[in-house]
Amino acid sequence: LAAQGLVDPCKAFIRGGSAGGYTTLCALAFHDVFRAGASLYGVSDPIALGCATHKFEGDYLDWLIGDPAVDAERYRQRTPLLHAGQIRVPVIFFQGELDAVVVPEQTRSMLAALQANGIEAQGHFYAGERHGFRKAQNLAHALEEEWKFYCRVLEG
Repeated sequence: LAAQGLVDPCKAFIRGGSAGGYTTLCALAFHDVFRAGASLYGVSDPIALGCATHKFEGDYLDWLIGDPAVDAERYRQRTPLLHAGQIRVPVIFFQGELDAVVVPEQTRSMLAALQANGIEAQGHFYAGERHGFRKAQNLAHALEEEWKFYCRVLEG
């Protein structure tokens, strides 16, 4: 789209929740396209997800990526946490503390890895929220913080 003049590459952001958060983190780790990103309860470590998530989601990654035992290298290649050092742009995270699908530790680990690499990264963790936010005050807070984050990135 930038090559076609349809978007300004200096103002292109990526955001997503859950699997879309995984897509966001992969795009930031493996491509130099976006100015910044937002991950809402996104997967940063698919192997850990398979071990920690509830049974309903447990085999989902086998279908998407492959058998973790057989396709271990493919998992390593597609794990944003293992490639956090390749992310060079600011990232904001939003996470429910009661999330049983993408456990909060995934987000904390990714946030810490980026901060250790000197990348502007911030996290917002919501007590009482699960995978996806339901409380109006938290939805409003997340939207406002994401908007302010984009504004700061554009100003800098």
